[in-house]
Amino acid sequence: MTFGQAFRSLVINAVLMRERWQSGVAYNPLSERMFQDPYPEYAKLRRQAPVHRSRLTHSWVFARHADVDAILRDYQNFSSDPRILEFSAWQSWQGMVLPSPDDFGMLVLDPPDHTRLRGLVNQAFTQRTVNALEPHVRGLLNSLLDHVDDPAAGFDLMDAVANPLPVIVIAEMLGVPPEDRARFRTWSNRRARLLEPIISPADNDLAKDAAKALDDYFLPIIQARRAEPRDDIISALAQAEDQGDTLSEREMLTMLHLLLAAGNETTTNLIGNGVLALLRHPDQLERLRSDPDLVPAAVEELLRYDSPVQTDFRGVRRDCEVNGFPLRRGQNLTLLMGSANRDPEKFEDPDRLDVGRETRGHLSFGLGVHYCLGAPLARLEGRIVLETLLERFASLRLLTERPAFRDNIVLRGLKSLPVSAVPS
Repeated sequence: MTFGQAFRSLVINAVLMRERWQSGVAYNPLSERMFQDPYPEYAKLRRQAPVHRSRLTHSWVFARHADVDAILRDYQNFSSDPRILEFSAWQSWQGMVLPSPDDFGMLVLDPPDHTRLRGLVNQAFTQRTVNALEPHVRGLLNSLLDHVDDPAAGFDLMDAVANPLPVIVIAEMLGVPPEDRARFRTWSNRRARLLEPIISPADNDLAKDAAKALDDYFLPIIQARRAEPRDDIISALAQAEDQGDTLSEREMLTMLHLLLAAGNETTTNLIGNGVLALLRHPDQLERLRSDPDLVPAAVEELLRYDSPVQTDFRGVRRDCEVNGFPLRRGQNLTLLMGSANRDPEKFEDPDRLDVGRETRGHLSFGLGVHYCLGAPLARLEGRIVLETLLERFASLRLLTERPAFRDNIVLRGLKSLPVSAVPS
């Protein structure tokens, strides 16, 4: 550890000590304990300080379902646009960065700008379009599993399935040829790092380089699809029109960045986190094996139980209240969706995995105007992965007691998932 790192750690610990003294609990999204298992810390927040002032993040942290639900629904009082947030010198010193509309478009825009973009993009992501993908996604997954040399000897499910499958699916939907998938995946992974509030300068530079590479790759394709449309998303975006309004080239490029970064990462995490949860609860895995009709409900429960997206952020647009708690214009809010999904006021015995649970109201795809555009596709891929694993393998087991999670604040996902699978 360098002197600078040691000094930074000392300052952060002093800040957290003051937080803990004031409320009995501290919110430290940078701790290894939070990366590996945030749920005990969430429970402390809900019990002791469900609306918690975090000096580390310069924000009010909301841990209860009722509060997070209310804020996500209310775009009039709470903004997704980072340009209205209070960005302190303390945050800058920690290396925190704010997402830009230039990077993620409608993800960080409010109505009416968001409404316009969402209305045009929705035309390329209809339920009918997603449903038509099922046979092909199933074939892709089986092909990936066919390339596992000896499943019974062990393999990394992240490398074999969870990482490549979402990238291949979105790449094909965009019309990217197979020979370009490898660099496409690299660009996608580097752009996804920008969804995290703290990234290294090196990662930031790689993300910028990936943006330029993606723009250079897609711009001639966009121009070609405007002239001669094909059966892919780029053509659908290029042709989308609402009362004479269309997407500009810059808006299309930004939208493609968003689809790559947000879509791939979240589905990868759904697959990895979900399979891990089932392997740690073999009774629930066997329940699915004996009753495959439960798989769609199981996908929802896995989304609730260990959400791919743990955290979201908002800025207060005007003085207001959330369930009686007063907020002032310009304040920053940190919304713990992972905590809301484990709130016992909303879900009975929430730390128990139950693949037959009624999960209506989980917040893993967000809520309101920013409800995840790719939710139907993520659900489809998650369902197909579970069904295929159950069909192809008579048994599945973990090869490590503690698979490592990546050091992320927003996107919770595994570095690797070593498993052994005995073919049926």
